[in-house]
Amino acid sequence: MNKLNKDKILQKISSKRINIDLFEEIDSTNEECKRISISKEMHLVIAENQTQGKGRLGKVWSSPASGNIYMSLAFKKSFIDIPLSLVAGVICQKAIEPFLKENRIGLKWPNDIIFLQKKVGGILVEKEIMGKDEITIIGIGINLNHPKKESWWSDLSQLNLSLDRDMLINSILVEFIRFYDDGLKTWVDDWEKACMHINSEINIKHQDKIIDSGKFIGINMKGGLKIISNSSGQLKEYGYGEISIEGVY
Repeated sequence: MNKLNKDKILQKISSKRINIDLFEEIDSTNEECKRISISKEMHLVIAENQTQGKGRLGKVWSSPASGNIYMSLAFKKSFIDIPLSLVAGVICQKAIEPFLKENRIGLKWPNDIIFLQKKVGGILVEKEIMGKDEITIIGIGINLNHPKKESWWSDLSQLNLSLDRDMLINSILVEFIRFYDDGLKTWVDDWEKACMHINSEINIKHQDKIIDSGKFIGINMKGGLKIISNSSGQLKEYGYGEISIEGVY
């Protein structure tokens, strides 16, 4: 496993815009972002290993020191009415795709990165109030080489991306800075093109109970999912919950 290299990670990126901290081990890169003082536009925290890696809805993100990506980006800029977890998924998908020869990276609502029908990455967005500032934190975990795999999640080890980990992180940063500066006006279309369950039958769960089901037809500008409900035959939109899809995982 190649160790993280700050110079490679920051290629094509002005050091005047971003601070970067590298850790061998840390509790959580998101938690570290809540402890730091942001002195530039952005502050990036990356770790080889997390002892308390965090996933969505309070879940644990397995984070062994085996060459994966555990990174969090913190900044003070606000993106009103833009669902950053979905946008970050598009950014990661765009960054990973050039490394692929076959197959595609897919996205699952709202924050999962999918490869060969299994989850290989996730995004956790948090807000933190620090004095007069509201800090936005985007945590990204991508399994490049994970020693443990389950029926529903895996890694990208067959692609040998752990050898290009610094460049992949750099690609994610370059894509993010492009969004930070100019916005990503096509993000809804880009997300829907990468969605691996578009036009599929899904169940929507809330607190482990199925509250609706129907055909997933896309997302709205706020990132909410849109379905044609099986119960009413009408268009419905949901901005919360989890989804399950038959034949996946």
